[in-house]
Amino acid sequence: MKSYIIKRLLATIPVLVLIAVITFAILHLAPGDPASVLLGDQGTAEEVEALRKKMQLDRPIYVQFGTWFAQVVQGDLGKSVFSGQPVLHALAERLEPTLALASLSAMLAILIAIPLGVMAAWRANTWIDRGAMILSVLGWSIPAFWLGINLIFLFGLKLRVLPVMGYMPLKEGMVPFLKHLIMPVVTLGLVNAALIARMTRASMLEILQEDYIRTARAKGLTERLVLIRHALRNAAIAIITIVGLSFAALVAGVVVTETVFAIPGVGRLVVDAVLRRDYPIIQGAILMVGSTYVFINLAVDLLYTYFDPRVKY
Repeated sequence: MKSYIIKRLLATIPVLVLIAVITFAILHLAPGDPASVLLGDQGTAEEVEALRKKMQLDRPIYVQFGTWFAQVVQGDLGKSVFSGQPVLHALAERLEPTLALASLSAMLAILIAIPLGVMAAWRANTWIDRGAMILSVLGWSIPAFWLGINLIFLFGLKLRVLPVMGYMPLKEGMVPFLKHLIMPVVTLGLVNAALIARMTRASMLEILQEDYIRTARAKGLTERLVLIRHALRNAAIAIITIVGLSFAALVAGVVVTETVFAIPGVGRLVVDAVLRRDYPIIQGAILMVGSTYVFINLAVDLLYTYFDPRVKY
């Protein structure tokens, strides 16, 4: 197991390097000159050339990449073109709302989806199964922004029981923190619960057909023990995989929900950076999202060894 963990950790290094290369290439190989775009039509040729030198765009592409990569390795992602604020600091300021929203949404999705999927598989081809799958298809089909707007209309404008927008840090108190996150968490949690429920049902259906499940039942074990100790544990690898990917997608894809609820998270920061062509911020955000996917996949792979010690690298 120790060897598996070490090899898996080492395997992330070339992936992270590749992400850095792609992050750099996406913006620097795109059509158009970043300096000209930043200055707009009002910029003179001299001003464009001065900005190119300041951004080191006059150097060969491999020199630019080498300089940028060396800074990234040291934790320096550059500075925002507009605010002058270090990119790492700008991302860190916006990280708390995004992580809080993604984490609570993932927890809600798991609490809804896994019991629903297990129940649907246990009562396969009954009204319980059909009802659960109808709900999951409905949840997966509803756009997050539409659900969010309707929640705002109902609970924020009509009933006036929840704030319609904004974010309150945890240090300001648990109640204000949760009140501002209830609607966005429900919006994202219900959408992601649909996919996890379907995967849970599919994995459980396959496991429940195995011989050892019939043997466990023949030994007189209660249905609860059969479902949880034998079936769910052996279906856990597939479920953990989809939960991990869903959480990574939540961290990377909360842009729409943060915009609908006016939450000052990383998603809003990226939208503003794209509109203003703030390339260092965009690069830093892409690098952060890509690294998030890598480390979440690493955590999922390491969890495999807990649920199934037979897993080998």
